[in-house]
Amino acid sequence: MKTLSAKLFVALTLTAAAGASFAAETAAQFDPKKCSIEYPKASLMNEEQGTTTASFLVTADGTVTESKIDKSSGFKNLDRALVKGLTSCKFKPGTKDGAPAQTWTKVDYAFKLD
Repeated sequence: MKTLSAKLFVALTLTAAAGASFAAETAAQFDPKKCSIEYPKASLMNEEQGTTTASFLVTADGTVTESKIDKSSGFKNLDRALVKGLTSCKFKPGTKDGAPAQTWTKVDYAFKLD
């Protein structure tokens, strides 16, 4: 039987535009050791693999209020598993000018069977 591993590639992307006229902003972060992304059973049985890219709107208290798939893995079950898993995670809030603030963060998550 194949072993299961899911790897997190790039977790965060800054959403603020560079320039002196914009406030200094950092994106929200999460701890992959504390967030559980469950590999869907149907995807395991069908040997589905792929990378999903999703964006999450994280509030100043670290909760996710909105999510969207930016690039599908090609498998709806994998895409839904990422959104479901990370929506229930508590993030470290992003900041604007050093204070906690609502920010968008982007996550690339690879579902891979070994």
